[in-house]
Amino acid sequence: MAQIFLTTLGQDSHRFETSAAPDPQHTIRLGGQEIPYPYPLAANSDGDVVLHALTNAISGLTKQNVLGRRADELCRAGATDSSAYVRLALEDLATLPRPTRILHVSISIEAARPYLADYLPQMRTRIAALLDLKAEDIGITATTGEGLTDCGRGMGIAVLCLISWVQELEDEPRI
Repeated sequence: MAQIFLTTLGQDSHRFETSAAPDPQHTIRLGGQEIPYPYPLAANSDGDVVLHALTNAISGLTKQNVLGRRADELCRAGATDSSAYVRLALEDLATLPRPTRILHVSISIEAARPYLADYLPQMRTRIAALLDLKAEDIGITATTGEGLTDCGRGMGIAVLCLISWVQELEDEPRI
């Protein structure tokens, strides 16, 4: 059977809510992993910017936007865990006319803080489980961006997600 290889890109960013006093007990969620940080990310959902970028990358193939109206409906119904958005995008993937599967996911996080290196292995494991992949098929890096952007200056977190796919094509009939 013939195959075609595809690539999609997803992006998302959220700023920190710094108007209230810092809460040393507060956590943020990134890649499904709870991470201590005194300020929340501004969002209707749990603000998991990593899973939002992943959702957008999947939507790049299905052409069915999840973030926006559909995610807002989920939030109003009480579903604020961003893994629900990924699952919805994966349901859209199942409706494609050709069998399609993820080969590799690469995620790049830009944030001056919190320090993320210690949490990357747990994020990788959680994302792999969510996508039914092996952890070795998920690459995650974090950078401060050397302070050149607002996220690099600590005002929020930005994420890029690249997904490599393989899609099965029907063989051409031979004459």
